[in-house]
Amino acid sequence: MSVITCIEDLRIIARRRAPRMFYDYADSGSWTESTYRANEADLGRIKLRQRVAVDIERRSLATHMLGEPVAMPVAIAPTGLAGMQWADGELLAARAAAKFGIPFTLSTMSICSIEDVAAATDAPFWFQLYVMRDRGFVERLIDRAKAAGCSALMLTLDLQILGQRHKDLKNGLSTPPRPTLRNLVDLATKPRWCLGMLRTRRRSFGNIVGHVPGVESLDSLAEWTHAQFDPRLGWGDVEWIKRRWGGKLILKGIMDPADARHAADSGADALVVSNHGGRQLDGAPSSIEALPAIAEAVGSRIEVWMDGGIRSGQDVLKAVASGARGTLIGRAFLYGLAAMGEAGVTKALELIRNELDLTMAFCGRTDIRGVDRTILMPPAGANGER
Repeated sequence: MSVITCIEDLRIIARRRAPRMFYDYADSGSWTESTYRANEADLGRIKLRQRVAVDIERRSLATHMLGEPVAMPVAIAPTGLAGMQWADGELLAARAAAKFGIPFTLSTMSICSIEDVAAATDAPFWFQLYVMRDRGFVERLIDRAKAAGCSALMLTLDLQILGQRHKDLKNGLSTPPRPTLRNLVDLATKPRWCLGMLRTRRRSFGNIVGHVPGVESLDSLAEWTHAQFDPRLGWGDVEWIKRRWGGKLILKGIMDPADARHAADSGADALVVSNHGGRQLDGAPSSIEALPAIAEAVGSRIEVWMDGGIRSGQDVLKAVASGARGTLIGRAFLYGLAAMGEAGVTKALELIRNELDLTMAFCGRTDIRGVDRTILMPPAGANGER
């Protein structure tokens, strides 16, 4: 294997090792994918201010997210079907995150269940909640997260309806996946993945199958999930969930200052500036473009985090400098997971940490908690400067 120097190296390996339908599920956006591409491109356009002759010998990336100590301002984002990138993927990612000292977030639409992850790691993890029409199921999910010792609940607000992702339709990614000739041929070229899936019992949505009356198979699961995402979700539901949960609450999917103010008014502890990785509203601004105005709108009333497009430590630093107290990574860790399992997730985190540390030093800073907009160059043409 060649030397792995960046997240892009992991992506290339992941594309080779994961079945096409699951790789494309992670590595795609909705419609024309313009917002998906903008998340990365807009981060790349931000320029950093290099400083010299500054004592940078002792540096620290340690900070807090929701009052929890973290090794760097990064958490693993909730991603559906992570257990289809690599067998037992959520368990492996949770272990890697715990060893590294950052939070892991389990998706409602995970393959491994809340109970599976709780049994696999001693570190508290976060649980991400989708609001379903079946409010009884939502209540049971919240109660299961409490019983598992989850230290925060992350409520996703931007998936009341599902954006259209062309690659998923073309690949036959459904519940259950369609066994097309193309998919079967592709699986035949992925013996390592197939062997891993044969060795695990976790091949369906572990948080749902067996926990909803009448949903005991992939076919019945497909019928249930198709009708369950609730387009009626409103701020009243946020208040209800906060009362039911009773712990720290994160609101994910905020892209507008007005919604950010609603989030702060709701009493939530953190919000995530996120366009769902470009997988929902195509044509929306990038997360990094939306971040500064949202951070300004809420000030210190609520922690502001960002996800979308982060593929390096430099991206993390740019987000922090633009107003985020923390960041979430989705695809970056999924590439590592699909490439090499737990070792790949660890490698992705190491790459991000090392680049964050070096870049912060080049900018003349030694403590991530003191990074602000002054490390960024003004946009070209602003005030006559570059």
